[in-house]
Amino acid sequence: WTSVPNAKSIVRAIADVLMETDSVHAASYDQNATDYLQQLDELDDQFREVVAQANRTTVVFGDRFPFLYLAEEYGLRYYAAFSGCSTQTEASANTIAALIERVKEEQIPVVFKIELSNHKIADTIAEQTGTQVLVLHACHNISKDDFVAGATYLSLMEQNVANLRIALN
Repeated sequence: WTSVPNAKSIVRAIADVLMETDSVHAASYDQNATDYLQQLDELDDQFREVVAQANRTTVVFGDRFPFLYLAEEYGLRYYAAFSGCSTQTEASANTIAALIERVKEEQIPVVFKIELSNHKIADTIAEQTGTQVLVLHACHNISKDDFVAGATYLSLMEQNVANLRIALN
């Protein structure tokens, strides 16, 4: 779901199952899916526009990296403290040093962290490079504050678009 085209496939699959399971309301499910898919098309266009207008296509994560599909879909190069989402690993000093060097060499203005992270590694990289730390939200969990504020997949991904715009320019 970090790739909008994948999210669209998920929406269509869910709608198809709902329509098959509850045929009485099939037209409603289909219309809701169509409306939501249109919003996802607009979101996808926003991501593509940000990357097309970017000064760079490299992003750095001082954190776990659940964005492989997003990176592949939108042609982003990435460097991360961790290769995936596992919490069973620790970043080595060499990895952190390499990320610091990459940020300096490419003059990358943003180091990303994910939501609900302890953000220590991202903060360390930012302190050593003078960059800012921003969140790229993986949209698989939210804070209580986000929940109370009514955060949705679309609102979180639109914030990702805004943060990518900052990071890529």
